[in-house]
Amino acid sequence: MRLTLEVWRQADAASPGRFERYEVDGVTEEVSMLELLDMLNAQLVAEGREAVAFDHDCREGICGTCGLMVNGQPHGPQDFTPACLQRVRTFSDGDVVTLEPWRAGAFPVVRDLVVDRSSLDRIIASGGYISTATNAAPEALTMPVNKHQAEAAMDHAACIGCGACVAACPNGAAQLFAGAKVSHLAELPQGEVERYERVRSMVATMESEFGSCTNYGECVPACPAAIGLDVIAHLNRDFRKAVVVERRGEVPERTDVPWLARLRGGPWWQSDPDDAGEHTER
Repeated sequence: MRLTLEVWRQADAASPGRFERYEVDGVTEEVSMLELLDMLNAQLVAEGREAVAFDHDCREGICGTCGLMVNGQPHGPQDFTPACLQRVRTFSDGDVVTLEPWRAGAFPVVRDLVVDRSSLDRIIASGGYISTATNAAPEALTMPVNKHQAEAAMDHAACIGCGACVAACPNGAAQLFAGAKVSHLAELPQGEVERYERVRSMVATMESEFGSCTNYGECVPACPAAIGLDVIAHLNRDFRKAVVVERRGEVPERTDVPWLARLRGGPWWQSDPDDAGEHTER
């Protein structure tokens, strides 16, 4: 079949972008979204034109490197599936397919369909670690983990860090991502030592770069790992516990979360009325 591609072209974050239209012929229904871009680039190179830049690596739905908006949907029309595994069988001959980079303020465009997702890395760096002895592996049976905890931790750790949840969210929020990172460590005894400092640090970093969650739920079907909203509930629950622990003076106070001072002074519904709409999800 023949598809018309409307592809976003942009030199860098500081340059204006534009859509360019291309025709790609000979597309079969088993071609993935990334292979469709490969076909387009082969055509452009043969014509002596500049290829479209896009992120890719394993092409097996594991690494989280690929990511683009397909007709306004993160990764493509199929839920819970990364772009590398989305097939064009959902399109018909003559269809117009619009390809754009992730649309989020926290993901500046590097070039064309490539964006900088280091803001997600900064969330992980702020608290995604545990305390352990580095000179020897501990005996596995000395720290038993029940089946429910192990399975929950594994499910939450399935996040591949693609950023589709942020791109899907009307607010550009990263609560699903941060919740998965907090939850998979909090479920295990190894993560208990830094549990509350972790959530406070991750929330502080997240709030400094991403929007606020208002429970639209658009992030869930966009997630290739099918991570659910329960991780956001877990994040909020642990953060509230961390505030209580902080009030007791068991950990140092944090002043870099704008609304944390209001939580210390009382519940969110007693905070500044002018800011109520921004923080009602707390």
